[in-house]
Amino acid sequence: MKQIRVTVWNEYIHEKEMPEVAAIYPDGIHGAIAAFINKEEDLRAGTATLEMLEHGLSQEVLDNTDVLVWWGHCAHDRVADEVVERVHRRVLEGMGLIVLHSGHASKIFHKVCGTCTLNLKWRESGDKEILWCVNPGHPIMEGLGDHIVLEHEETYGEHFEIPQPDELVFIGWFQGGEVFRSGCCFHRGRGKVFYFQPGHETLPTYHHPDIQKVLVNAVRWAAPVNGPKQEYGHYPNPVI
Repeated sequence: MKQIRVTVWNEYIHEKEMPEVAAIYPDGIHGAIAAFINKEEDLRAGTATLEMLEHGLSQEVLDNTDVLVWWGHCAHDRVADEVVERVHRRVLEGMGLIVLHSGHASKIFHKVCGTCTLNLKWRESGDKEILWCVNPGHPIMEGLGDHIVLEHEETYGEHFEIPQPDELVFIGWFQGGEVFRSGCCFHRGRGKVFYFQPGHETLPTYHHPDIQKVLVNAVRWAAPVNGPKQEYGHYPNPVI
């Protein structure tokens, strides 16, 4: 069985500075996500963090990554532009990218979306969220019901200033009345991108079995396909 190689990237700042976050994720958010991914026989996950050399995302690491999972919040500006460019090239080449929660404001998500602003409404309310499936035939929905209930989550609200998703998988409804496009798929070059909204650092969202199932399914969906190599530019000989 060929394994899908996953790298889980995290700033790893809140867990070291906020005891309440460390209590929920003692091995970091990246460690928690990698742990449940590694329970799957066809997946193999490693981790990388902001403070590592080249943020842990050297060309060698990326060349050996099929799907990159990205969690960021308070240090988007500290991610080196050359690393963002390197990740972006790999996405165009076919590497999958899964962007989580406040990663919507990351440089790499801006890059793949082609915009410098990705505004939304938000508040740290801890209200209930219900993630409603709006695309039941999508591979990310394998083995899941038609909705996921999170008793507490940070509220996000529309308008979410993103390009029109190629596929919408989830719409989130919040107790305060807000709605949000919470699971969005994009295709960029040969690569597939999934943005998934839940995951506030002070809440145990990534311990929820259905959230784990979504992310495992998303990794499988986003993994590269061994399709034909594309040629561009001047093509001197006719096809037929």
